[in-house]
This record gives sequence, structure tokens and C-alpha cells, in this order.
Amino acid sequence: MTIACVEMLSFGLARLARAARESGERLTLLTGVEWLYLHELSTLPAGEIEVVAVDTHDRNAVAEALASIDDLNGLISSTDTWGVTGAELAAEFGLPGIDPAVIRLVRDKSRVREVLYREGLSAFAPLPVEEPAAVTLDQLASAVGLPAVIKDTAGTSSQNVWLVRGTGDLSRFHREAAHAALFGRLFAEPFLAGPVYSAETVTWAGRTRLLGLSSRLMSAQPWFREDVTAFPVALPPAELREIEWWLDGVLAALDYNEGFAHVELAMTTDGPQLIEVNPRIGGALVGESMCRALGVNVYAGLVDLALGRRPGLLDKPLGGGGGVAFVLAYPERAGELVAVHGLDDIARCPGGPEWYPTKAVGTTVEHLTDGRGYVGILLAQGPTAEVATHRAVAAAGGLRVETRPAC
Repeated sequence: MTIACVEMLSFGLARLARAARESGERLTLLTGVEWLYLHELSTLPAGEIEVVAVDTHDRNAVAEALASIDDLNGLISSTDTWGVTGAELAAEFGLPGIDPAVIRLVRDKSRVREVLYREGLSAFAPLPVEEPAAVTLDQLASAVGLPAVIKDTAGTSSQNVWLVRGTGDLSRFHREAAHAALFGRLFAEPFLAGPVYSAETVTWAGRTRLLGLSSRLMSAQPWFREDVTAFPVALPPAELREIEWWLDGVLAALDYNEGFAHVELAMTTDGPQLIEVNPRIGGALVGESMCRALGVNVYAGLVDLALGRRPGLLDKPLGGGGGVAFVLAYPERAGELVAVHGLDDIARCPGGPEWYPTKAVGTTVEHLTDGRGYVGILLAQGPTAEVATHRAVAAAGGLRVETRPAC
């Protein structure tokens, strides 16, 4: 039997293929960007995954590709961009999966905020931004307060997110929003002051297990670029219990009763406050970090869910793998990627640093303030997430991403 995967996060495909094989399933990847997975595919034996080239932005083309699989047994669509399409197609083909209406809800950050506000789980309601050029500081201050964040309802990778603290930030928003390519609509909400974490969870039949927290070290304001991540974060027991209680309420309010979730939150002076809910395993190397730190292949949970069965992750003992951290490597200047210098030296550093490329030499890097700009990821391990972070940052300090002006 075959499990089809409509695109995938940049990393995790190899572990997913192994999990499918161990369940007696073949894995077929439907993709329009095969180059994105070349690093992962190169680590697998020939034939481990069948790759089918298809324009995954064309819903009808994806449906035809799925219909051509005679023994289709499950469908995985674990990305922001294709999450709704995957959920809808799973329902249409009579395959297991979460209600598409739930995925549509959680992919709309403004609607999520509205639901949580009505349920008393958010202290503020969203402010729709219908005419970006007409937004004023007074309007933001009276509706959501300052500083304010204006963002895309369906954004991803920290794209189309603006921090507005005063007239200078507002002018930048007016200028950039006029030409922004949005995935959804714009809305405003208060800026949440405090460290950012992501709760990595898996849910089945309304029961949620917190697999751990991943940290976020962000770039300096006003950008929201993610620079360093570590897993699992060690918080005081009382704070961890508070987050678990809060998570149960948030997911229940959204009727999110099945699947993985990557729930971004700010730990404020008033406790955990939601940034967004992502209906998937965390991106970049969060999934890989979880596998190593927890001592299990978490992607086996994706296979369980695709086959309509209770994920084994809900019951397995987890841990024992220490901590994992990774640094996203960005160039200092936009342009054509020439080289990443210093890779030959990382083996001298503790923590077994490893380099995961995300862009090939010759690629043009245009955006340096969000997730579109990093060219690779350096991962290191340690006895704790804190030590792993120190090791990853130290090793990454010897790297230099060289670009030249694009022609």
C-alpha cells in the first residue's frame, strides 16, 4: 500500500520514508520543487521514495496524481502552504485525516485570535487592516495598543510581519505593504513582550501530549527573523504545567482534536500568550531535533495519523537524547550565493556540528529579514538544550556566507 505526501518541510523526508517502510507502506512524494529535497533524497537508497513531478499549486493536477495511485492508503500534507489542500483531498478520497474546516481555521491567524478572544483565552481581538495606506498610529493605539504587530493572516516563515512602535515603523509598513505579496489578509494585534517558544504537540481523539518546547532566539527588532532554536527547553515545573493547561484550552477551543501542532507562544508577564498555531511538525530542523532528543522517530506519528490510527507517540517513553540546537545561517548582503566558508573547520568544535544546506551555490538571496534568507542550518548536540545552543552558536560563529551582487 502507498502513502502519498503532498510536498514536505525542507527536512524530515528521509525519516518519514523510513517510518513508512517500517509500517509496510510505500511513500510517494508529489512535488513541484524536487530540488528542495535533494539533500534528503541523497541519503536514501534508490527507490526508497517514488517522486512524482506535479504542479502542487494546481489542485486538479494533485487530485489526478492521487487518483492514479491504485493502492492509495493515506495522505500526508504537513506544510503551511499545502495543509488545507491536503486535508480537503484526504476527505474527498475517503482517507483518514482531520476535518478540513479545522485546518482552514488554524491557517487563518485572525480567525484564531477571534475565537480565542471569545473563549477568554486571549485578552484582545484582532483588528482587520483593509486599507494599509490608511492605517494610523491613533487607530492602532486605540484598537490594540502600541507597539502593535501587523501581519498576514496566512503568512509563513515570518514573512509580511511588521512591528509598529512609532511613525518610522508605520511609514515602513505603508511603503512595504503596498507591494507585499500576501497569502491572506492583513490584521493587527498587540506585540507580545517576552521570550518566544514553540510547543511541539501531538493530539488524538482530543488528548494532547506535549512532546517538548523549542526555543526561539530572534533577530533584533523590528524584524521577526528566527536565528537560533533549541530543544527541549527546561522550564520550571510550574511554568511548564501552566503552558500544558493553556495548550489544552487553546486546542480545544479550535476543535483541534487530531494531529501534530507547532504552537508558537510568548511567555509574557501574564503567562503564555498565543502567537500562532501551525498544524504540523515544526519546520527547519525542529523535527530532526525532536527525533534526536526524544530518542524516537517522531515522523512515525505522521504515518500513524495518515493511516487513521492512534499515534504511538502518545504512549512511548521519551527522552534520553540530551539537547539539540541549530543556527540558521544568513548572508550579510543580498545577492547570488557564492560559498559558505568555514565548513571544513566545524568538525573541530564540540557537539558533533553538522551542516544542512538549504540553498545551492548560484541561488539569488533577496530577503534577509525573514525565513526566506537562510542558506543552511548548523546543528549541534549537548547534554542539555542550553549546552547544545552554546556549541551550535560557537561553531556557527566560524561560518561566513559569501554573496555577490546579482546580475
